[in-house]
Order: sequence, then structure tokens, then C-alpha cells
Amino acid sequence: MKALEMTKPGEFTFRELPVPRPVNDEILCKVLSVGICGSDIHAFEGKQPFFSYPRIVGHELAVQIAEIPSAAKSSAGNLKEGDIVSVLPYLSCGKCIACRAGRTNCCTSLKVLGVHIDGGMREYICIPASYAVPAGRVKQSCIALVECFSIGFHGVRRANPRKGDTALVVGAGPIGIGVIHGLKERGVNVIAIDVNYRRLAYARETAKADYVINALCEDPVKILDEMTGGEKAPFVMDATGNAKQMMKAFDYVSAGGTIVYVGLVQDEISFRDPVLHAKEITLMGSRNAAREDFTNVIAGMESGRVNTDGFITHTSSLDDTPANFASWIKPETGCIKAVISI
Repeated sequence: MKALEMTKPGEFTFRELPVPRPVNDEILCKVLSVGICGSDIHAFEGKQPFFSYPRIVGHELAVQIAEIPSAAKSSAGNLKEGDIVSVLPYLSCGKCIACRAGRTNCCTSLKVLGVHIDGGMREYICIPASYAVPAGRVKQSCIALVECFSIGFHGVRRANPRKGDTALVVGAGPIGIGVIHGLKERGVNVIAIDVNYRRLAYARETAKADYVINALCEDPVKILDEMTGGEKAPFVMDATGNAKQMMKAFDYVSAGGTIVYVGLVQDEISFRDPVLHAKEITLMGSRNAAREDFTNVIAGMESGRVNTDGFITHTSSLDDTPANFASWIKPETGCIKAVISI
């Protein structure tokens, strides 16, 4: 089978590999499509902190079950060969302190497909049967988006805002759009900040953010103060993965407010301790997602509340991916989400 491997930052190489054979409770899946995530782009740029080369990237997956061996039938439950499913790409140990607490998304020995172990930019992949997530009535073309939106939903679940609360989402890229959808599912008033007018337009018109701020030509703190009577935002969700922006969250959050870092960056983050204490800020990290988040996203997509129209802006075949990948990083291309067909 053909596989595309990221051999080092900025470089892809095609490899011919044998079709893998499932072992233990694994099932064999034909990869249909792969979404390109910010973490894939960071790996391409050499900025992904949990990454090692060479690696077959790809963890936003839509796959078709090709084989369920007898040893995996119990774990597969109602799944059957031919089903098209989403994939929970975070392989956990089930034994550590995080797993025992039900927080398998931050397992101490977590193995994420396409990051710690080889992922989906290949024709076939084996996964444990229990990590296949039925996609219900979600259109096949959108199944590879489930994981991306689930990251945002998980960050919102960490913050736990209530209906009528106000949240500021910093960064209207793919993860930020997922955060906005997760907040709107809870009836939260959403303000979005970005520097890309195309992404802000999408956040307002499709994801239904209530207000958008272009930080290139507007002062976010001034506008936020005007909107909130100087109280600022009770919830700040950062989806930029940019250290400078992440530190600005302390200027945006209200007294008694919560900051959630959904984006990931390799740099150090610093803040003034008196600000943290004076406002009694709750600072949270949000890593990956859980099956509950996948289930919530799939339900939202089925109902139409999570609107994926226009989210996929760029597509490619596997063969053309090395030539196209670098262009998806450039703001002028207007890329929100690129998806590769295998």
C-alpha cells in the first residue's frame, strides 16, 4: 500500500508498505479521507512539541471497516464490515491515574495517531475496535471533521459555561470554529477575535458568533470593555497556539473568570502573578477530546446545529499532498480546513 511519511520538517516522502494485519482486538480499516490539523502544520514547521520524525501523520480520519477478525468482534459491538466511521485517535493505557479518573485524553502514556505513532496518510490502518466511533447520519464528506470539532467541544466542556454567559474565543481557525460551535450548543454569547477577515466572516456567518473583532484594525481590549461595561469576558478560550496571544488572555478575562488554553504551543507562557490572584483566575489546559465530545459533535452535525458548510476550503489527493501542503499554511490562500482523499 502507499503511505505518505513526513521525514523531517518541510519534507514528505512516499513509501510502499505492506497492508497491516490486525492483532488482538484490532480491526482493519480502509482510510477514506484525512483532515489536516494545526498539529500537522506545526509538525511540518518543526514546532510540534509531542512529535518525532519520521512519521505518517493524520489523525482526523474517516475510515471504512474492511475486516473485523473474530478476536475483535466483542470489542466491535454493533460495528460491521463496510461501516464508515470516525476514529478516536488517542490510544490510552487504561491503567494510569488519568485513565482511572476517566480522563483518557490525557493518559500519562498517551499515543496519538499521527503524532506519537503512525497515523492515517496511507491506504489502510489498524485500530483497536473500541476506538471506532459510529458516525450516524453524518455525511461521509464530513466524518473526517468530527475529531477537529471535538477538540473545541472538549475545551468548552472543560470551561463549563452556562446559557447566557459570554465567552471570548481567540483564534477563528478550525479549532476556534469548533469552540464557537461548542459554545453555541450551550447557548453562550460568543465574541471571536482573529486577524484573518475570511475566518472572521466564517465565524460570524456560519458558526454564528455574536460579534467578531479584527485585531489588525481594532483594539480588542477597548472593544471588549465597551461591550461589557469594563467587566471583560467571564470565559476566554484561546485557540491560537501562539504564545504572545495566549498571554494576552489575562487582559481579556474578567474577575473570577476562566481561561482555557485549547491551542498548543512549544514556547513558555508567562503571566504576572498579581493579575492571576487579583482576579482569582482559573487557568485550564485542554488536551485532545473524549468519546463524549465525539458523540456530542456527531449529534450536532446530524441535527444541522453544527454547520459544516464551507468549512472544507481545500482538497487534495494523497499524491498531490506534498506539492499542496505548504500553501495551506499561507493566510492568503484562505484555508480553513484542507482534507485529503486517500
